[in-house]
Amino acid sequence: MASPTKKDWRFALHEVIYESNTPAGKAFDVALLFAIFTSIIIVMLDSVQSLHKQYGGLFYTIEWIFSALFTLEYILRLISIRRPAKYVFSFLGIIDLIALIPTYLSIFFIGAQSLLVFRALRLLRVFRIFKLGHFLTEINFLTVAIKGSIRKISIFLMTVFMLAVILGSIMYLVEQRENGFSNIPESIYWAIVTITTVGYGDISPVTPIGKMLAALVMLIGYAIIAVPTGIITHDLAIAARKKKEVLESCPACSREGHDADAAFCKYCGSSLFS
Repeated sequence: MASPTKKDWRFALHEVIYESNTPAGKAFDVALLFAIFTSIIIVMLDSVQSLHKQYGGLFYTIEWIFSALFTLEYILRLISIRRPAKYVFSFLGIIDLIALIPTYLSIFFIGAQSLLVFRALRLLRVFRIFKLGHFLTEINFLTVAIKGSIRKISIFLMTVFMLAVILGSIMYLVEQRENGFSNIPESIYWAIVTITTVGYGDISPVTPIGKMLAALVMLIGYAIIAVPTGIITHDLAIAARKKKEVLESCPACSREGHDADAAFCKYCGSSLFS
């Protein structure tokens, strides 16, 4: 019997690693989620000082074993697709890379291993494994809406920041230094805290004019809260009118979100069935 070609084993590897609609693929993803979850628990337990003193060496060894397995998995993901760069710069690809970096940073920087909790983001794969496709569809809608809203929200945030600078500077002139508004940056901090309706209360005006200005800032804060919500809601409505997408990933770039009747990847142009 002839040995399988390079294309055959790469396609088979892709089916196991990227797809969860086969027994092998689902088993791989379930095992991966279990490993991620266990690794996160180890990191959290290692942060407890009493447990670290008693089992620190064991935790360190287990963590490096998991890191080696995750590194191997990342390499296999790159090997199993024809365009690995597409995966590296994809959303899940960036998350996978961020999850690996802290382990190797811990060699040079003490405490960097605490950043391993970023592996929790990889648990997003649970939506694919248990066929919760409607959650992925909603995530795609939200992603499209946020991309379409970035410019408008950026302009809005810039306007709010300029407003906070102006109001904070005015409050600095109105209030006395002994009331907590010792400089303009402190006053801008107060304006941002107030205009966002957080209200820590560590700095507050005491003069009548200052209180009137503070009341105005509070009202402005309530008025502007709805603005970014309205922007994203509008773009969500636009995204919801687009065609529904399927969960099959491209064998070339691993990207998902193709139209139900698509035969080729809308990101790299490769065939979805080869």
